[in-house]
Amino acid sequence: MTKKPTPTIKDVADYASVSPMTVSRVLNNQDIVKESTRRRVLEAMRALNYRPNLMARGLAGRSGLFIGLIYRNPSYGYLSEFLLGALSTCRRLGHNLVVEEPFLDRKMVDLELIERRFLDTSIQALIVVPPLSDDPQLIDVLERTGIAYVCVSPRLNTYVGASVGMNDTDAARDMTDYLLGLGHRRVGFIMGPPDHRASELRLTGYKQALTERGMAFDASLVGQGDFTYVSGMHAAMALLDNGAAPTAIFASNDDMAAGAITRIHQCGLDVPGDISVVGFDDTAAAATIWPPLTTIRQPIREMANAAIETLERLVGRTEGSGSDEPERSRLPYRLVVRDSAAPPRQGAWTPASSAAG
Repeated sequence: MTKKPTPTIKDVADYASVSPMTVSRVLNNQDIVKESTRRRVLEAMRALNYRPNLMARGLAGRSGLFIGLIYRNPSYGYLSEFLLGALSTCRRLGHNLVVEEPFLDRKMVDLELIERRFLDTSIQALIVVPPLSDDPQLIDVLERTGIAYVCVSPRLNTYVGASVGMNDTDAARDMTDYLLGLGHRRVGFIMGPPDHRASELRLTGYKQALTERGMAFDASLVGQGDFTYVSGMHAAMALLDNGAAPTAIFASNDDMAAGAITRIHQCGLDVPGDISVVGFDDTAAAATIWPPLTTIRQPIREMANAAIETLERLVGRTEGSGSDEPERSRLPYRLVVRDSAAPPRQGAWTPASSAAG
């Protein structure tokens, strides 16, 4: 005989003609649910023989919210900062946090895992970290289930829900302009992964700065990375082997900038004497590598804090009340000047005069 599928919170919600969030509130004994709605949900649970996960009920019985965080981000520095910010805010506000990497493989998100594991464990709200925040199939699932969620740095031209983020384009333009203002005329750029929205936005900012200075964009000065340290090493090597190599490299995150600095040192070159290197994020590594990294301070921990506070307000609204206008928080960035960038010196190095080859 074929085993009958185990009913989910969504099944109960459909049967009772309410949202999955309302079912979750009934399970957690929240008093904002109308008594008539509560009875209807309980009757649906009995009719479907729904049995909630006991461990999850125990967790959800704690004070505060039970918040999920899903990610697929190759930058360990970014993830560490975001998780530390999220944990700190949850501790301060009395919430619970569960973290999940919902993968079937490197490229496919396990949507069933999200719909069953997260919703069936009474998670009341969800934080979606980039690049998953750009995944239209995932957003469709979240919209269908009715769970409260907030996306971090989503594609603003297509996404209409609650979000937190910063202006990546302006930040990258400011950093590129800073290097041009030091006197650099050949500024290399290391991109992140193509499926990551921030990669596109930061490249756009780099191009804008060149245009504003009356300089042409040179595709040979752009290297491909994937936001990891190793990819920064490889991309820097490709730029160093360029026949007219750059005097400065703008890596679009700190992990790749650290990899670029390592590769430059391995080639017997000096940072910033021979080549300036700058990054993006201002993760913990930026102030500890040598030389300390000039970078864009992305307010990563503050974005985690803003995401959780946004979810508090979303979950706290009763059914049919509150504004339908989605919350969108844009936090300020800052250019942090340290020791990894300087004006190009006279008689700058060339690939032929170094150990790069």
